[in-house]
Amino acid sequence: MSERGVPEQSRNGAAWSRFRYDARRRWVLLRRYGPGQIQFWFIALLIGIVAGYATVAFRLIVSWLQQLFYGADDLTLASHAATLPWWKVLIIPILGGLAVGYILRRFTPDGRVRSVAHVIEGAAMRRGRVERKAGKASVIASIITLSTGGSTGREGPVVHMGAALSTMVSDFIKADGITARDLMGCATAAAVAASFNAPIAGAIFALEVVLRHFAVHAFAPIAIASVAGAVVSRSHLGDLSEFDLPPTMLAFYAELPAFMILGLICGVVAVVMMRMIFLTEELADRAQARTGIPNWLRPGIAGLFLGIIALEFPHIIGVGYETTYRALNGDIFWLSAALFAVVKVVAVAITVAGRMGGGVFSPALMLGALTGLTFGYIATSILPEWSGHDNIYAIAGMAGVAAAVLGGPISTTLIAFEIIGDWQIAIAVLVTVSLSTILASRMVNRSYFLTQLERRGIHLADGPQAYLLSTIAVEDVMRPLSVASPKKSRKLQVLLDKGSFLNLDTTLEVALPYLETSSKRSLPVARVENDERILVGVIYYTDALKAYTEALARVAKEEHS
Repeated sequence: MSERGVPEQSRNGAAWSRFRYDARRRWVLLRRYGPGQIQFWFIALLIGIVAGYATVAFRLIVSWLQQLFYGADDLTLASHAATLPWWKVLIIPILGGLAVGYILRRFTPDGRVRSVAHVIEGAAMRRGRVERKAGKASVIASIITLSTGGSTGREGPVVHMGAALSTMVSDFIKADGITARDLMGCATAAAVAASFNAPIAGAIFALEVVLRHFAVHAFAPIAIASVAGAVVSRSHLGDLSEFDLPPTMLAFYAELPAFMILGLICGVVAVVMMRMIFLTEELADRAQARTGIPNWLRPGIAGLFLGIIALEFPHIIGVGYETTYRALNGDIFWLSAALFAVVKVVAVAITVAGRMGGGVFSPALMLGALTGLTFGYIATSILPEWSGHDNIYAIAGMAGVAAAVLGGPISTTLIAFEIIGDWQIAIAVLVTVSLSTILASRMVNRSYFLTQLERRGIHLADGPQAYLLSTIAVEDVMRPLSVASPKKSRKLQVLLDKGSFLNLDTTLEVALPYLETSSKRSLPVARVENDERILVGVIYYTDALKAYTEALARVAKEEHS
């Protein structure tokens, strides 16, 4: 008995009951109204930890499978593959491609791998959500691709994997668009931070590339998640830079014009890589349409071509960190570096066009390092007394090509600093990155990912004013038929009979141009069932403009909050 005569067991039971009641009430409030600021930061921390562990698991599984198939991981894969029997180098990518084809056919509606472009689309147009089932299949397909000879990178899969994780959380707590986008930024930041051991770059990547704004309200949770992802990675993979390089030396002002030229060259190389991928994809689509090859076989055919190339150039296998490391150390002759760069572009194009898994960022790093090293050999041989080390050109070239492909000069510059661990090369990297990004953005739709979306008819490169109309449905803007007068209803029916109407499922991207040319600035809205047009409402030009203006205001408020 307690001193008040109440049994201790009863007091403990009452306290436990109050705790459960408070927990249930807070959980209901969380799911109904969304998380508060402090709650959101805890959720961001949790997402960062989980995304970090998922990324570490992805890396370890790929490394284990590479050991299983080739007998070496990515750090020694190229040199070890050169010692393997030719039939093994040839058949592993084919079997991997067939496995990828089966998985994508079984678990995706279109047989395509989901990537960073889908995450950017989800942030802008899908209320911060991506496809979950197809995303899981894409992760598995990418693991198989990277471990069986595909010539892509691991960043695209882990970014989409993080976005799929945030989508699960957003759906579970019924998050609105702004909250879901912030959670997506948290997950993608943690994934990039864990993948590169680069927490600063991970946070900036999420803001610059995925969310495409630097809203203050999003920075703190994204930074928390990014740090959490990096801590998880360092706890399991070691607290080391991605590449351990010897000290570099820059001749500073006298050498800066050379890095300006390198920046322009990197921009051109990045554009060549991107256009090569798109051209190869178009050619593969045409060949498939003419021959009737099923979708599931396409990755296997790509694997055949990759296996043939790998017989002579094993450096194309996997992420390519061994070749990148050698280039950054100046351990490749310039003619070989130039040849390796050309072959790498071809291999990446075949892998992506073959609808295998993986991303393009790591290939861009490798291509940039080879490009920079080739240029560095030439530049330092012409003016040796004004030149620093050769490998500094490889570092700057790596950042230059990757920044142009990614469309993220800030995050790529930070990634270069963090994975190399040398902040003394800031001037050379910044000069190269700025010029390569400016040039490449004029020749494509700002980046590889935004160009991918543009080719699918999704216009994100020009900003919200270009894509918001496609997110607003006519059904959400129209006025129901019940509010129209009988005279107005008869006029609407006449227009409908003449074929001047809008479908119920149309968006304002299609509707607004029609309304602008309409003499009455209004059109009937109909639902089509079995070729029969059923009048359901009317849409006015002023209502459409109001909805568009409100959407722009919401975006501006989010970006400046």
